[in-house]
Amino acid sequence: MSEHARIPPGVDPARPAPARIYDYLLSGENNFRSDRDAAKRIMALVPEIKDCAWVNRGFHQRAARWIAGRGVRQFIDIGSGLPTVGNTHDVVRSVDAGCRVVYVDNDPMVRAQSAQLLNGTTGVKVILRDLRDPERLQADPELRALVDFSEPAGLLMTAVMHFVADDSDPRGLMRQYLDPLAPGSYLALSHLTSDHKPPRAVREFRRVFSRATEQMHFRTRSDVERLFDGMVMVSPRDPARPGRLCYAGDWEAEDADLADSDGSRWLYCGVARRP
Repeated sequence: MSEHARIPPGVDPARPAPARIYDYLLSGENNFRSDRDAAKRIMALVPEIKDCAWVNRGFHQRAARWIAGRGVRQFIDIGSGLPTVGNTHDVVRSVDAGCRVVYVDNDPMVRAQSAQLLNGTTGVKVILRDLRDPERLQADPELRALVDFSEPAGLLMTAVMHFVADDSDPRGLMRQYLDPLAPGSYLALSHLTSDHKPPRAVREFRRVFSRATEQMHFRTRSDVERLFDGMVMVSPRDPARPGRLCYAGDWEAEDADLADSDGSRWLYCGVARRP
């Protein structure tokens, strides 16, 4: 993006933002020099971070498509990020053209860019909200216009909960999002981990994001598992069998050896059903 392009109110191009860093890692153009510099600092020490971004995107798409394949027709994509190839509504509408999607992000650029992309597309909304305020988010009239909480929904929270600090009570926040969901709803979640990672690489991640609009909070396997409390983890190959947390590349991977990459092992993920 040109540094002289029209910048939405509330956006500081001199301060890197997660959505724009992620966009750069996915070879997008909706980013500024500060975002590119931040991404390059991470890549210098963690070269597999670009692979990590693509792996997460792949998990997000596979999970959304899988959930739509279970008959779910309404989705809430929290921390949706900037529009890129294979957006959630494109993916789920490949299963059923009637699927409805609400995108949620706290970056004003996401709403501005997404609005241009959607350009009047029906059944899809983009709202500017912070995931740390679930009450206001769930009461938003634009969300309520598309999501009926008496029917199953797909809640997509990929690579977003690691921006929630411990003192913001991530488990409590998840409970506030999961409690209103009807039985038969699904949660797809991925989360960065520092398990088995070089301490220097983890420190660099944190250092780069310390100057960004959001900070990074790594969690252990057991920490991430607790975010699924009250849900039943599912196995994509056999939904009747219990599932488990895994690395992001492994979930419904066609080639398990190819999927088990260094980038994949930065992210735990899982899909769970509301009983």
